[in-house]
Amino acid sequence: MIKLLVGLRDWVDARLPIMRAWDTHMGGYYAPKNFNFFYFFGVLSLVVLVNQLLTGIWLTMMFVPDAEKAFASVEYIMRDVDYGWIIRYMHSTGASAFFVVVYIHMFRGLLYGSYKKPRELVWVFGMLILLALMAEAFLGYILPWGQMSYWGAQVIVSLFGAIPVIGDPLVEWIRGDYLISGITLNRFFALHVIAVPLILVALVVLHLLALHEVGSNNPDGVEIKKHKDENGIPLDGVAFHPYYTVHDIVGIVVFLMAFVSVIFFFPEMGGYFLEHANFEEANALKTPEHIAPVWYFTPFYSVLRAVPDKLYGFIAFGSSVAILFVLPWLDRSPVKSIRYRGKFSIGFLLVFVAAFIILGVLGVKSPTTERTFLAQVCSIIYFAFFLTMPIWSAKDKCKPEPDRVTMDGGFGLSGTLAGAAVVAILTVGPLWLVEYLHALGQASGH
Repeated sequence: MIKLLVGLRDWVDARLPIMRAWDTHMGGYYAPKNFNFFYFFGVLSLVVLVNQLLTGIWLTMMFVPDAEKAFASVEYIMRDVDYGWIIRYMHSTGASAFFVVVYIHMFRGLLYGSYKKPRELVWVFGMLILLALMAEAFLGYILPWGQMSYWGAQVIVSLFGAIPVIGDPLVEWIRGDYLISGITLNRFFALHVIAVPLILVALVVLHLLALHEVGSNNPDGVEIKKHKDENGIPLDGVAFHPYYTVHDIVGIVVFLMAFVSVIFFFPEMGGYFLEHANFEEANALKTPEHIAPVWYFTPFYSVLRAVPDKLYGFIAFGSSVAILFVLPWLDRSPVKSIRYRGKFSIGFLLVFVAAFIILGVLGVKSPTTERTFLAQVCSIIYFAFFLTMPIWSAKDKCKPEPDRVTMDGGFGLSGTLAGAAVVAILTVGPLWLVEYLHALGQASGH
């Protein structure tokens, strides 16, 4: 039997170079030997992508993209279809899990300078994946046709109306009607299940091809291709298969344990994964008390809401995503990894992370004077991080980068915990203060 399978493999390989592809991207691809915890999240994003594609195909078989039947078809899936509830929860939880792993994946890129030469194109493809993922998530968010789906679409689509001259015709073109209707639902369904997934998968393939062409970065930010043995194998590298395939299985198992726990015990996650208002059918005559997007959009939504003018708010909203694309050309530091950067880089990164988290928290809350002011401050910090980066990254006093990768480098457990504590204080402190001032203002008003 084994001989037959080997013969079949060789027959296929003579006509389609599957073994060469395997050696290029798995068996013969050498990755740095000092990968740490953050390097699990690349493969985890692939696991979640597969989950979304498979569960999405199944849900498509049962979902009815019609304004009169969409909400009822979701209820039918949840209540009457065998195991429909778990497939739906796998998909809805997977959407949030996708953004969790992608945001951590991006944070690792910021930590270790994975966007710097020669990996600029890898980063750009990654940002295009983020854009496609945001589009896919928004389109899918509309499909259950609940209250928050309908009014969320109304708010987001109407933003394009702020564009001078073409705004109103563009909004009408996106809707396919004069208001959010069944036609809008139909076209969003087509984009969600066909167009955007094809683009997303293509971008993921390009992202991986670009990565394997230049090689993976590592926590030290040094290039392992500089030091090779007589056979051309990097001295500081190990074959991706079997070493990292087995290594990643451990991370995948732990992730799936957490993922399954959420599905069975906290699928709504207190209204953050599945909003309570979305369990009520869409009603164009009844506006929810507070309209907010899902948690993974809220940092950028806070930037939008922090600007009082609609047009400038839309520009700030778009710029908050677009500025990420030019990050490789803003960073002028001579070293890649945060391990060897100076105090300026570490301090700015900690403040940036705290500001991003604060924007995310504020985005799910209804606006008040105090919250809006904090959102404005954090929006300024967000943009200042990138716009001033050419100055402070060039002037920062860096440590010398090692010639070879290290196995005991980094900040250690105590340094990591200290950094996390600083971010927690910078995040919780301002949020507590604005809530206290808001409560104080309400009390004095009474």
